[in-house]
Amino acid sequence: METLCRCQIRLSSPRTERIVNAVPKLWDDTIEAHRRAVRDATLDTAAALVAEHGLASVTMSQIAEETGIGRATLYKYFPDVEAILAAWHDRQVSGHLQQLAEARQQAGDPSQRLSAVLEAYALIHYELRVAHGTELATLLHRREHVVRAQQHLSNFIRDLLSEAARTGDVRDDVAPNELAKYCLHSLTAAGALPSKAAVRRLVAVTLAGLRPPR
Repeated sequence: METLCRCQIRLSSPRTERIVNAVPKLWDDTIEAHRRAVRDATLDTAAALVAEHGLASVTMSQIAEETGIGRATLYKYFPDVEAILAAWHDRQVSGHLQQLAEARQQAGDPSQRLSAVLEAYALIHYELRVAHGTELATLLHRREHVVRAQQHLSNFIRDLLSEAARTGDVRDDVAPNELAKYCLHSLTAAGALPSKAAVRRLVAVTLAGLRPPR
């Protein structure tokens, strides 16, 4: 009580009152930052454990121990391992869509924007090296957020193709949505290529298929 009284006495100046009024926001920001850090660490740890040991072998106890938090705390964030992996994948997908948006913004004319985005998309697949067909991929790709992201991506590429078609850089005898599917299916193969040079050759071949017929 004496300490509290002394604190109250110190709050007499306007400057001190301004500092104190800012404390709740700073406190909230710190708590939120801590929660984000715990969540991110949990997602990264779970993904690493699944990659090393397989989905069936990973438990909530393992994730809590590796992350350095208590099981009770972990369950406050996620109900089970599947929910953690879904959140991890959602974060990955959102990050990749942001990468593609940035690639578009940094390029110049419509043809350059299309080329930059397709190369970025191919390099994402190359760097991920995800083994399609595994139980984890099967689990995650059934998720609703993946379906939404795929549709967003398809529309994103379609719009780039439409812009490039209007400037004569892309063929207009095939519908842009069909060309978008061609690009996405073609460049997914980058995940099986041995080098970035090979990825760029794949992108060049894909872009060649988009050029107007002579």
